Amino acid sequence: MIPFRDNIPSRRFPIWTVLLIVINIAVFLYQLQLGYTRPRALKLFIYSYGIVPERFLDLSHGFASMIRYSFIPFFTSMFLHGGFMHIIGNLWYLWVFGDNVEDRLGRVRFPVFYLACGLIAGWMHQVFNAGSSLPSIGASGAIAGVLGAYLISFPKARILTLVPIFIFIQIIELPALLVLGFWFLIQFFNGTASIVLSSETAGGVAWWAHIGGFVAGMMLVGVFAPSRGFGNRRISS
Repeated sequence: MIPFRDNIPSRRFPIWTVLLIVINIAVFLYQLQLGYTRPRALKLFIYSYGIVPERFLDLSHGFASMIRYSFIPFFTSMFLHGGFMHIIGNLWYLWVFGDNVEDRLGRVRFPVFYLACGLIAGWMHQVFNAGSSLPSIGASGAIAGVLGAYLISFPKARILTLVPIFIFIQIIELPALLVLGFWFLIQFFNGTASIVLSSETAGGVAWWAHIGGFVAGMMLVGVFAPSRGFGNRRISS
């Protein structure tokens, strides 16, 4: 299922949602330029700023090196992507659902919430892939947090969604609970399967980062949301 838009109008311009999209695109363009001019440098760039689980808490090169390669990537990996479909898919979901979550949390809390979900997602990936030497990159963990927050905040929203039914393509409105609930079940099913499969067989997707980010978003939205001024939101038809 591919969501197109929801039926909840934003009260104000989603500046952080747009800014995050712009930052991710800018970094991706830098990756493209680096890959075109210096492919080996791009590989080093990904390994330096992506999450490499086996490197976590590695003191073999000193404490400063551990900070540089074990902790900083939990932030930087959120702004790197592995290809056009990777970044388009992530930023599409952020565009569809991010504005309303930013609306609810406010412009000060939203970026903190986004980063917190991304950090928890990265930690979940680390826990379930502790021995992996493959770098994990992408904004999907943080964006999964946005999806979890949206599900809690707007369960009755309607999402205009592209749904393939056998050989037919239908575009229909579906409840947010169904669209995002189905998305989470897919992540959980694949994440569970990845525990008993090698990373190569599982496709190298950070399923547990998606799961961790989504659950974090569901739990943290109540903490980050202002206590007043939201109860009168109305859904347009």
